[in-house]
Amino acid sequence: MALLAYLLAVVVAVLCVLGAALVGQAPDMAGYFGTGAVLGLFSVTLGVLVARRRPHNVVAPLLVLVGASPVWVAFGDLYTKVVEARPGSLPVWDWYVGFSPGTWMALYVPAALLMLFFPDGRLLGPRWRWVAIGLIAVPLAFTAGAAGDPAAYPAPFTDVPHPYTLPGWAMFPVLALLPAFLGLLVASVVAMIVRYRRATDPVRQAQVKWFALGALFLPATLLLCWASYLFTDRPDLVLIGLAATYVALPAATAIALLRHDLYDVDKAMSAAATYGLVTAVLLAFYTVAAFLVGLGAGRTSPVAAAAATAVCAAVLAPLRVRLQRRVDRRLYPARRAALAAIEVLGDRTHAGEASPEQLEDVLRAALRDPSLRVGYLVPGESGLVSAAGVPLSAGGSLRVPVRAGGHEIGALLRGTVGSRELLRELAGAAALLVELVAVRIELRQALSDVESSRTRLLQAGYAERRRLERDLHDGAQQRLVSLGMSLRLAQRHLDDGTVDVNGLLDESVASLGLAVAELRQIANGLRPSSLDDGLGPALSSLASKVPIPVALDVCADPVPDDVATTAFFVASEALTNAVKHASPGAIGLRVARLDDRLTVRVSDDGAGGAVVRPGAGLAGLADRVAAAGGLLSLTSPSGRGTVVEVVLPCAS
Repeated sequence: MALLAYLLAVVVAVLCVLGAALVGQAPDMAGYFGTGAVLGLFSVTLGVLVARRRPHNVVAPLLVLVGASPVWVAFGDLYTKVVEARPGSLPVWDWYVGFSPGTWMALYVPAALLMLFFPDGRLLGPRWRWVAIGLIAVPLAFTAGAAGDPAAYPAPFTDVPHPYTLPGWAMFPVLALLPAFLGLLVASVVAMIVRYRRATDPVRQAQVKWFALGALFLPATLLLCWASYLFTDRPDLVLIGLAATYVALPAATAIALLRHDLYDVDKAMSAAATYGLVTAVLLAFYTVAAFLVGLGAGRTSPVAAAAATAVCAAVLAPLRVRLQRRVDRRLYPARRAALAAIEVLGDRTHAGEASPEQLEDVLRAALRDPSLRVGYLVPGESGLVSAAGVPLSAGGSLRVPVRAGGHEIGALLRGTVGSRELLRELAGAAALLVELVAVRIELRQALSDVESSRTRLLQAGYAERRRLERDLHDGAQQRLVSLGMSLRLAQRHLDDGTVDVNGLLDESVASLGLAVAELRQIANGLRPSSLDDGLGPALSSLASKVPIPVALDVCADPVPDDVATTAFFVASEALTNAVKHASPGAIGLRVARLDDRLTVRVSDDGAGGAVVRPGAGLAGLADRVAAAGGLLSLTSPSGRGTVVEVVLPCAS
């Protein structure tokens, strides 16, 4: 089939070259022939493209034949004009002139065969083979019969002899072929309808719809003809409609075969049908208005008729939406069902009868796409999550973002049904519901985080109490008990001289000093005593004990004691983690206050890769910061250092 398409394309190219050579002898035909050649070559080019992509599909050579029709018609008219303007300049064959009157049927045959074989190049069944045979046999029989008509040919071929003549009665069966041919054309249209109804594959349905969209230009041509007679009393606008048809039908056919998902064909068909009906109503109203004005005024008044039509257009403007809904119900049921389902869900959610999390189920039912998913974007998650807060992978699905206020808040993930344009429209309609679900997910996660943080803080408090109890029992308490026993021993042997009382008292004083030091260390773990001099000196003292150079940048503004305590522990934990895990060459510690916020930032140039793990130091630090009403953020790309930044509320 690809070879046949290429050969036919070469024939059309040769006709274009010959026509270009003849244009010089009839310059007034240049625009006419050029238009026909351009329209024809457009379809021929698409046919060759389809032949390359679908080499075994008969649609490709049929597309080339569709393009050959305007070229053949334009070439024939140019040939006739040259013969009329320059007699004897071109040869005239009686066979060519004799068969010309019947060749008009051939102009319809490629389009009719295209409807029979589109889109896979196969007929619907054995019975339809007779329609295809008839579309070829009937035009041939009619052309042969018309060539035998004994009537004289029209100018400039009046003197050309007939190749043969038939008796007068033989013309009746020839004329009977006309209704037969009309029936075959109707059967071709029926074949497209039957093919669409039998199609269960969404791809096949979309392909047939694309072809039907291109075919809608035929009734549009009739509307142009009507308008042309109304406004100019001539059918000139029909040429525009025919030209548009010769562009639209091949283009729609090529798109259907090669890129059926290029655009939402249902939306295009619905819009075309709606505006076509509105145009027909306006033309009908203008016709009636012009007729009535003519009866009343005794003459036609285009201005009055146009004014009446403008009034009609203004009245029809609000009715167009209703008309669009009715057309959508027939031609675009998925869009109508999905938009209505979203609207109903929104109303029921507002009334407290449903939850916005049902959006996914509602869209699946309306679009009949059980694989469709609705994803939500919430803070703290790197990707989409489901309505239950579970991470959602888009995979290879078509992702259409849902936006609110210019920001992406979620996405619709197509399963097997729905075009990108339809999902975009549904995403806009469902934005409020998606935003509501995203807020509810964020709230649930926040409540869960608060509960988890509270539990961790409680467990950390218990653990701290056990540590303090152990430290007191094993350290200062034991030293104080030992000190008491030593003093009791000195008391008992103070007079008999058997015990070195001075040495015993020295040891007791030393033990007492150690106990006091241990108690101070325990107390420092609760609240560092260095904070008595302010946050800046406390952090300077802390940094001086770090074995790695620390660049300090601490604001001198006074800070409330509770905020200073939290900031100190943030810096202490972050510095400890950096020294222990990152092996940095340098560390930066910056504390800044802006209005009612205190920012503590600890950065290093170490190994990076730090994460907040449950039970680890950073997790406990995050809980401490959250308890103080602050927010901790961690940036630690592997091999590029770590930045721990904490923002604490700091009201005066």
